[in-house]
Amino acid sequence: MVEAITPSERQLVLDQLSTSEQRLLELATNLNPSQWHFQESPDRWSIAEIIEHCIVFERFITGVITNALATPATTEKKPEAPTKEPWVQGLAQSRHTRFKSREVNLPTGRWPNPIDLIAELRQTRAQTLHFASETQSPLRDHFFPHIAFGDLDCYQWLVVTAQHTARHAHQIEEIKSNPAYPPS
Repeated sequence: MVEAITPSERQLVLDQLSTSEQRLLELATNLNPSQWHFQESPDRWSIAEIIEHCIVFERFITGVITNALATPATTEKKPEAPTKEPWVQGLAQSRHTRFKSREVNLPTGRWPNPIDLIAELRQTRAQTLHFASETQSPLRDHFFPHIAFGDLDCYQWLVVTAQHTARHAHQIEEIKSNPAYPPS
């Protein structure tokens, strides 16, 4: 039987998924409508838009992982995977590099009520955590291309999901530190 991921890999991704969700929820607590919708500039997302994007991105990625696992393994790509680990693990800290989101992952106001938005975030993350904790699929044998990093294996995509959330938590911290950010 092929091992899905090692116990330490599983623990790492579970820890990162939990920690990044917790941080995002802390940053989104007790915001008034002006704070939810504050944009630093017209081309920047509000906190509400960032959280919506995180939900939609995560659902997209878990769908892609499911689809990738349903296809034949592409083990010939495995030798390149370790070279991408530093990029994957450092995604949250590399805020100087901006990525353009796929159209499908852009915020559109799907959940205008903050309570519904937070509930969707929690539900989505709970599903991802459940998958990451229970899967026995060979995540390291199936790949999907990242827009900047090229082919990543499905385990790396779970880490990217956590890092993506942490990256956007940093973005929310930047928004909140803006002198024009509305007071409580």
